[in-house]
Amino acid sequence: MKAFLLVFFAGGVGSALRYLVQLALQGRVQPAQFPWATFAVNLLGCFLIGLFHALSSRFQLSPETRLLLTTGLCGGFTTFSTFCNESLSLLRQGYAVTFACYIGLSLVLGLGAVWAGNAVAR
Repeated sequence: MKAFLLVFFAGGVGSALRYLVQLALQGRVQPAQFPWATFAVNLLGCFLIGLFHALSSRFQLSPETRLLLTTGLCGGFTTFSTFCNESLSLLRQGYAVTFACYIGLSLVLGLGAVWAGNAVAR
């Protein structure tokens, strides 16, 4: 039950942080052309999960703390379902090149961000 509550609480915090990032980018970018807010959130989330994972190993954090930071906070903060929905919307709107760039950049830079988070923590 303790693990569930940790994930529940941290997931809520992560979701609220995601909403704040979307508000901060609202009006500054045009999401119909490229979903910048989701892109930024997912890359930052990739960096953070890499960082948290490496820090939890380096400092021997408890499994509960790792769960809180990775599954809870990062899981609530990032959004794969929105990424997929926005990708499909780009394709349906005829933005095939943007669709391919969004998916390709998200995967390549996301993996790079996880690696960078790990590197920073070591």
